[in-house]
Amino acid sequence: MTQEITVHGTVADGYEAVREEFAAFAATEHMDYEGQLCAYVRGRRVVDLWAGDGVDGDCLYGVHSATKGAAHLVVAMLVQDGTLELDRKVTYYWPEFSAEGKGALTLRDLLAHRAGLVGTDTGFTSAELADDRAMAERLADQRPFWRPGTAFGYHALVIGALTGEVVRRATGHTTQELYEERVRAPYALDFYLGLPASREPRFRTVQPMRPTAEQQAALDALRSAPHTLQAIAFNRHGPEPTDLAALPNDRLVRARGPASIGGVASARGLAGLYAAVISEVDEKAPLLKPDTVAEFGMVHSTGYDLVARAHKSFGLGFQATADTWHPFLGAGTIGHSGAAGCQAFADPRSGLAYGYTRRRFTYPGGAAPENNRLAKAVHQAAQAS
Repeated sequence: MTQEITVHGTVADGYEAVREEFAAFAATEHMDYEGQLCAYVRGRRVVDLWAGDGVDGDCLYGVHSATKGAAHLVVAMLVQDGTLELDRKVTYYWPEFSAEGKGALTLRDLLAHRAGLVGTDTGFTSAELADDRAMAERLADQRPFWRPGTAFGYHALVIGALTGEVVRRATGHTTQELYEERVRAPYALDFYLGLPASREPRFRTVQPMRPTAEQQAALDALRSAPHTLQAIAFNRHGPEPTDLAALPNDRLVRARGPASIGGVASARGLAGLYAAVISEVDEKAPLLKPDTVAEFGMVHSTGYDLVARAHKSFGLGFQATADTWHPFLGAGTIGHSGAAGCQAFADPRSGLAYGYTRRRFTYPGGAAPENNRLAKAVHQAAQAS
């Protein structure tokens, strides 16, 4: 049964099929569906759509792990500047990290989710999850859960704290400070790592969807086995088990913008970030040179993810988006999805930058299924134009 949900916004000539695809998807959703879709091609905005009651293109949503893309753009820029070196040991920047046999790990392997440091034995409090420095201090003393560099697994809640401590030690500034100064403010992006109080009225709280029976069984299994690697990585084993869906609804998380999960953005902000990465925008040169994009987009970890218990692929700080989510995209596409269903990426081969947000959390997390049809529609229109 289809529902009457009005799609608002604009598309450029040649992208009418994207609007039709977005409208067709929205019609199959619940009447309380809220979503935004935005895309740039070679620095020009070609899609800017939204749907849902009381929604417009300026609404802001918690984007969970899509935050990692913004955080690791900062790392990529510092590598490009020569401030950081990928094959330096982490301990060169952060000596305390050497505890418990972690001393040989390089920054490259850390970015590729190969540290074996997905959490701590006793878990984090909710206040610690909002504080990258507090998490980094505890992780420095933690014994890894596999020998660093020998395997990989998604460092879901901690990777931004780990790489952020390297950034802070090397520069004297936090990831969030550098992102604001060098990326968000110059481009006036609605993608925040630390949401100002003045922007709070535009924030839409995350609303969990009812999981299917199969999804609920998987959630129950995670809750009933709190000492598995997956449970530790998602902080289900401590005194305050984390509810992933509710994280962005915590004002402390939004205000501090922890670099793994604390970002707040619109689809315009997501797409605008990635447009600035690979294209000239507003007469500004791309933030990353092609060689840097290629280095960070190259697959560094692929195969069996020890945390996800499934095939995954990672570049450096970014998901290998073409391999993990959208195989029709060009090799070297960089991006990162978020648990509520959002998706964001840049495909340097087609010049496409894509951003999608939705309000209702989709289980089990990651890019919502509709992204495949929406991203494919945008990509096809970009190729045709």
